[in-house]
Amino acid sequence: MADNNPADAPHDIVIIGAGLAAAKAVETLRDEGYDGALTVVGGEPEPPYERPQLSKEFLKDEKDFELSHDADWYAQRDVRLLTGVLATELDLAGGSVGLDDGSSLPFGSVLLATGATPRRLDIPGAGTALTLRTIEDARRIKEALRPGKRVALVGGGWIGLEIAAAARERGAEAVVLEAADLPLGNVLGAEIARHLVDLHRKHGVDVRTGVEVTSIEPDGVVTGDGKVEADLVVMAVGAAPETALAEAAGLEVDGGVVVDQHLRTSDPRVLAAGDVAVAENRLFGPLRVEHWDNAMKQGELAARVMFGRTAEYDWAPYFFTDQFELSMEYVGHSAPDDDVVIRGDLEGDEFIAYWLRNGVVTAGMNVGIWDVNDDLRALVGTTVDPDALTDLR
Repeated sequence: MADNNPADAPHDIVIIGAGLAAAKAVETLRDEGYDGALTVVGGEPEPPYERPQLSKEFLKDEKDFELSHDADWYAQRDVRLLTGVLATELDLAGGSVGLDDGSSLPFGSVLLATGATPRRLDIPGAGTALTLRTIEDARRIKEALRPGKRVALVGGGWIGLEIAAAARERGAEAVVLEAADLPLGNVLGAEIARHLVDLHRKHGVDVRTGVEVTSIEPDGVVTGDGKVEADLVVMAVGAAPETALAEAAGLEVDGGVVVDQHLRTSDPRVLAAGDVAVAENRLFGPLRVEHWDNAMKQGELAARVMFGRTAEYDWAPYFFTDQFELSMEYVGHSAPDDDVVIRGDLEGDEFIAYWLRNGVVTAGMNVGIWDVNDDLRALVGTTVDPDALTDLR
């Protein structure tokens, strides 16, 4: 094979983790012209796939499960795809990755794309609750979302609310048990969070706030206010980054694998991307983002950096959700104490929300108003007159 790589590009790249960041890194490396050895190691039996479908279209039975690329796609690009295999050691001194079958892979560069694992409350029976991270998780939950069944969601974040919406749309009952005063209140602000709660209640979701969950039992959830009967319990209380390999290797870890604006760890041969990475964002400082768009873009960025290109983490995070008639896109990174300005029809689910800190736009969200997210992205980081903000239509 002809050598088309820059002089400083590694000749053995190992990607640990087989999610969307990995798939995008592979695609970008080969598109850029990298023709060295390239191996992807993933613990799930499937090739990489996009996770948003698990709590959205697939769970609602609107679309079949889809891979990002099938195994043939990787074979055609001369990528060694190891599925159902776990990386057990990152040996920086020896330049190798140990696998759970006892073999090892040499590396010139490594991309850690190990993602995150759903958190569980430290309460009796927590291990019996389902969580949603993999396609197998989604299949088990989907099977239970049918008329006559009741699902209890421990946690009212994005995943919990999306599962609740899917349950109602498929005819099941849903109860959301949220510890805070409002689900997503720290993210959306009180007014929009209340609107989201009202939307769910209008569709028959039993949303309970300020709830202390004390244990999980085979037939439901025990709270400080009594027992909540349920056929299925799903715990949706956030996710913890998978940092064990990095920690054991001696890389810097602080709430995730710490990387610079180029996604390089404290060892320049090792990069991290996606849910596991605490990356230095040019606009916002250190961020760990658990969203689909970030995994894609960081996978691409990591590939370009490994291939010797000049690139850095300089975009505003983005995510989207669909819950009943509310569909929205969000861009930026707000804080709980930011001012929230709403323009448009909140009750009609056609509005723009802006988050401001000292007159600077930190985030924007378009609900039911489309083809404006690029305009919102352009406003993030700029100083504006709040009175001049509109619904962009």
